[in-house]
Amino acid sequence: MILSRTIFQIVFCASLLGGLDVRAADFALRDGDTVVFLGDSLTAARTYGKFIESYTLLRYPDRKVRFINAGFGGDTAEGGLKRLERDVFAHKATVLTVAFGTNDIGWGVYADEVHKKKYLDAVRGIVTACRERGVRVYLCSAAVTGADPAKSEDSFLQKMCDEGMSLSKSLGGEAIDVQRSMREVQKRVAAWNEKVHTKEDSKKDSLHVADGVHLNDLGQLAMAFAILKGLGAPADVSSATLDFADGKLVAADDCEVTKVRREEQRLEFTRLDEGLPFNHGIFFALHYRFVPVPSELNRYMLTVKNLPAGKYDVSADDRAVGSFTAAQLSEGVNIASTTAVASWRSRICWDDCISLTVRSSANSQRRQRRPTNDWKNCNVSSPNRDRIGLSCNRRSLPKKRRDAIARCVVVRN
Repeated sequence: MILSRTIFQIVFCASLLGGLDVRAADFALRDGDTVVFLGDSLTAARTYGKFIESYTLLRYPDRKVRFINAGFGGDTAEGGLKRLERDVFAHKATVLTVAFGTNDIGWGVYADEVHKKKYLDAVRGIVTACRERGVRVYLCSAAVTGADPAKSEDSFLQKMCDEGMSLSKSLGGEAIDVQRSMREVQKRVAAWNEKVHTKEDSKKDSLHVADGVHLNDLGQLAMAFAILKGLGAPADVSSATLDFADGKLVAADDCEVTKVRREEQRLEFTRLDEGLPFNHGIFFALHYRFVPVPSELNRYMLTVKNLPAGKYDVSADDRAVGSFTAAQLSEGVNIASTTAVASWRSRICWDDCISLTVRSSANSQRRQRRPTNDWKNCNVSSPNRDRIGLSCNRRSLPKKRRDAIARCVVVRN
């Protein structure tokens, strides 16, 4: 008896469609913006800013946006106010995110009314100055510390930041509650650690390094996620829905689907996307156990209706993307961060495109001069300001990175 497999193929080409930008008009970062991240050592680490930059370049490839890091280790809101002219306005900022708080109360040592007043006075000064200059300012509550998330909701730091956010909004600025967003991530991490019964602290997942204040990569991603959500970043990248039975396009959102062709066991079409998903590599997706990037920032959907029952292997350019049932494909699968078990390289060409963009973003962050110890003295000029401006000119995703074309195949097991 000879057994054979029925091979069912769906092939599509995916590339990036330039010239269209009708999506998510509410996203705060616009074409031509200069975005400055003002903060302390968490900002100076240049990590959450890199994530925000990568997201923006990939999702809105035709928007030219410049990003400037103005973080300084150990700084406070009061210090940030003093640095506004040199580190923010001199760069002709149009958008400013402000992230202070932990140093303002000396990591909790100075959690008193005197230091809270200094923080609030500085917030008032920053927001007022930005409003006068026409800068759209977003005051962020401080990142979470390593304190028990079940108890830190009532902490002095959270309450002080709540007052700061209310003050910002009363003055015409915006506010992003980074701390509460990160606390939800922290609770998921705590539940995970308890579930896997990890007894050694060194093996437990955490948002922080050993001091419980500075963030590791997971913590920086959680902070970037909170800020992106606060800036109105949309969940959907694009989606394409096809009907195998009819061999026709059903719907296409934020992409253009053409040249739909169905053969006996094959459906082929061309898909041009307006943007690409956010992705920092195969292992980075492990953080998505705790930070809901796929569902809230990265929905890159493929749906195929009326498939014969069975399980299907999805690949692109002969590289595995994942395995899905007909029912899953009918409901729609998010192929932004799917990972095939046996694949340890970039699965698809748009991942290669994303990798290039991530490296470019990281390089632009590194080209900005890291401040020396005297940088906090605002009488120190910025001799590198012109070079920084040159290296971080407003830029969109280069066209050569948009021409990512993949032939995607769905094969029935």
